Amino acid sequence: MVSLSSTTTSTSLSSLHHRSASFHINLRTRSLSLRTPTKTFSIKAQSAPVLTQDDLKKLAADKAVDYVKSGMILGLGTGSTAAFVVAKIGELLKSGELKDIIGIPTSKRTEEQALSLGIPLSVLDEHPKLDLAIDGADEVDPDLNLVKGRGGALLREKMVEAASDKFVVVADETKLVDGLGGSKLAMPVEVVQFCWKYNLIRLKELFKDEGVDAKLRLNEDGKPYVTDNSNYIVDLYFENPIKDGYAAGKEISSLEGVVEHGLFLDMATAVIIAGKTGIDVKTK
Repeated sequence: MVSLSSTTTSTSLSSLHHRSASFHINLRTRSLSLRTPTKTFSIKAQSAPVLTQDDLKKLAADKAVDYVKSGMILGLGTGSTAAFVVAKIGELLKSGELKDIIGIPTSKRTEEQALSLGIPLSVLDEHPKLDLAIDGADEVDPDLNLVKGRGGALLREKMVEAASDKFVVVADETKLVDGLGGSKLAMPVEVVQFCWKYNLIRLKELFKDEGVDAKLRLNEDGKPYVTDNSNYIVDLYFENPIKDGYAAGKEISSLEGVVEHGLFLDMATAVIIAGKTGIDVKTK
């Protein structure tokens, strides 16, 4: 596990709400191996009102947009936190503070939001190399490895974020875990519809020693959830954290009919965590 060092800067959360850009920290570092110590920068609040989870997500999103510069090809994430990022980018484009941005959306709903805000969009086919991607995460471990995809967009998210020079993650403090799978919430696996039950059984058998439950993701009407790529999702619920994420990812991917899994390993350049005491920016 990587040890963290911390530097603290004092300010009030009210000033973060009004002008998050005033605390610009230049973190444009290249993604390095896990052997490089993780660095933590902190912005702490001395006295602050009680913040909701959405307030914390918005603080992290506003801080992440500090990484965005005019002229960038930008990966646009999916989910409740990423939606705040997209909204902020649209606001800055409208005001003229940002110009010549091209967004690559990771889902149909992100595409719809971006178009409604006037953000120019394209696809990986036209722009196979991105400057930056910003997205949320469902879990973040001490080495900045992630679980993503509870919003159902894991395949497109991984494709876009793997093609990006830098990948900045935004999350609130509830997403921090000691080990991936440690939240006991879903770790998604996207599978083809054909014989999905066969793969559900194989996934459960794969992790029987660790203790896992496997469930087909359903919509509110009880019908299977269908991804933007016309696939199903099998959600894995671990009793204990995954011991070796790399081995687990390799074993899952080896199963015929598995399209992608929600383990995002050694991909994040920086993770911005908003908590009740302020914002922590963790980098490798």
